[in-house]
Amino acid sequence: MHTEPSWARGALLSCLIAIAGAIGLSAALARADQEPRINAKVGKASWYGHEFGNRRTANGDRFDPKDLTGAHRTLPLGSRVRVTNLRNGRSVLLTITDRGPFRRLREIDVSLGAARLLGMVQSGIERVLIEPLS
Repeated sequence: MHTEPSWARGALLSCLIAIAGAIGLSAALARADQEPRINAKVGKASWYGHEFGNRRTANGDRFDPKDLTGAHRTLPLGSRVRVTNLRNGRSVLLTITDRGPFRRLREIDVSLGAARLLGMVQSGIERVLIEPLS
């Protein structure tokens, strides 16, 4: 019968506890990142693309339809938001670079690149969850 020295069992146990702790911490952080923020809002999103390509946005950058950007009336320029399409569950992280939308009952305009990832190019307008990130 072969037995391990007690120090080896202790070292193995310590390693297992450390790994379990790291996994638990990363899972908790992932859950915290996925929980809706206090300022989250549900609204309609539309997208804009090539017709505005290369024009200056409100923050001074040139608009590139392939970038993951958005326009919002009140969120600070440069802020990051997670936009989730409530029809299909797809989400994308955007940077707010412009002001808008200027249509009634729309909460956010997303770039063509973001619209593709959200699966809303065909429909044009989707109901979304907008979560400002810190």
